[in-house]
Amino acid sequence: MTFSTLYEIVKHSVAKFSEKIAFSMLGGEDVSYKEVGERVTKVQEMLLGAGISAGDKVAILSSSMPNWGVAYFAVTTAGMVAVPILPDFTGAELDLIIEHSEAKAILVSDKLYTKLSKATIEKMNIVIRTKGLNIISQKVEEQGTQKIPQPDDLAVIIYTSGTTSKPKGVMLTHYNIAAQTTIIPPLFDYNEEDELLSILPLAHTYECTLGMIFPFSRGAHVHYLDRPPTASALMPALAQVRPTVIASVPLIMEKIYRAKVLPTFQKNAFMSKLYSWSWSRKLLHKVAGKQLKKLFGGRMRLFAIGGAKFDSAAERFLLEAGFPYGIGYGLTETAPLLAGAVGNMVRIGSTGPALPAVQVRLDNINPDTQQGEIVVKTPSCMVGYYKNEEATKAAFTKDGWFRTGDLGALAEDGWIFIKGRLKNMIVGPSGENIYPEDIEEVLNSNRFVAESVVTEEDGKLIALVHFDTTELEEAYDEFKHKMAVSAEQLQLKMEEIKRDVMEYVNSKVNRFSKITKVVDNEGEFEKTPTKKIRRFNYDKRNNTKDDSSSDGDKR
Repeated sequence: MTFSTLYEIVKHSVAKFSEKIAFSMLGGEDVSYKEVGERVTKVQEMLLGAGISAGDKVAILSSSMPNWGVAYFAVTTAGMVAVPILPDFTGAELDLIIEHSEAKAILVSDKLYTKLSKATIEKMNIVIRTKGLNIISQKVEEQGTQKIPQPDDLAVIIYTSGTTSKPKGVMLTHYNIAAQTTIIPPLFDYNEEDELLSILPLAHTYECTLGMIFPFSRGAHVHYLDRPPTASALMPALAQVRPTVIASVPLIMEKIYRAKVLPTFQKNAFMSKLYSWSWSRKLLHKVAGKQLKKLFGGRMRLFAIGGAKFDSAAERFLLEAGFPYGIGYGLTETAPLLAGAVGNMVRIGSTGPALPAVQVRLDNINPDTQQGEIVVKTPSCMVGYYKNEEATKAAFTKDGWFRTGDLGALAEDGWIFIKGRLKNMIVGPSGENIYPEDIEEVLNSNRFVAESVVTEEDGKLIALVHFDTTELEEAYDEFKHKMAVSAEQLQLKMEEIKRDVMEYVNSKVNRFSKITKVVDNEGEFEKTPTKKIRRFNYDKRNNTKDDSSSDGDKR
């Protein structure tokens, strides 16, 4: 069945799957499809009773829970416009976003309510608590109006959390979002037997579309965690839910590979030698893959990875291990999916081909590298950025294709290979195109490096590195016994490690991608909700760049 509005999706699923469980809170309540419909009506009555009408903006600021979806569906199916807000924004950013969106009401969870200023709360016609769907405060008591939304009606404004820019409000219509339930199935489809474990913020389009709206349209069951997906929270959840599908960012699987898999194969000289041979490495990966499948509950049919570039070594492990993973590529502005690969389609380093309804081409192709900016046409492309005509105009080509801001190459059969962000690219002294992401992948493969950012300073490449303290302590006594070692001795050891890391990287990259300095970045880098580093905070070239594209769901 095809849908053109969120109203059609909700109406269809509430009727067809009424007795099935739609959403569950791990260790908490189960909410059936029928109950979702009843709660949607309840929230609409509260909003309408506070003078909220079709076309008005309603903010949703909440941690993941069954009532997040209820709030989203209540707002959008009444013809109102939902403004889902990522929980990682600061209080000041939240106030600015809510003011910019012109929201008249807000549904908010308890913890995030405390981040809002008194002035923002007082401007709201009504403030509704997501946990119990009860009214926290209401200053307007008059009847609003609702309407059945049409495909071209605005459904949501999503304020992106970009890696290189200030947040912008992406405007998506009902059709933009509903079309995803039609264009994704040739790649992968849900069914009534699917059990999803949701581990990403629902305010992000990646999780909202692939982890809530799409499975809801198919009668699937989604489980929510009440805490961040750390290992201590994730392991018991996997055992309890035994999910068939998880939508994830690369970081989670990369951590499993680096912290659990790789050390096993490098624990002694014999294992390291075995791991260096292709045939034995594949055998070891297959054995590890069986254990990984058990760890994830034994029923996994798709571990979807998107939101950032996936480390090639970790991907090779999944491929050789026979783990059922898939790669997706898209952006908030495209609601999100543009391309993907699952099963036998996957190729290391590629996001797969464009989805059948999506057109892709390269603009401004470099004749030497055959790489250019990826531009697309898709039924799910945004109508623009809210109250930002200049940014909207810059986001499209003259013939109406959307500029992704990603540099890539296309294989003859259409498989897409992404090199990096156009605005991250560094031009070398002789005009060479240098992609920081490629160098960072090499850096991050070093056992002592947890994460890194490569940037340019005074015409030279430098690497900002967050070191893995666990690995340092395991390898060097100085770090195990800091109190017994002088600061000067520790500093000397740290400088030695930096030199070793620099030599390691420079032995593996081309001559114009060699770094000249490694700088210790104390603590983890600041990240977006999809765990991509906010690069503009660490860019030594220009800290005020704007980006025509958001923090999308990019590989």
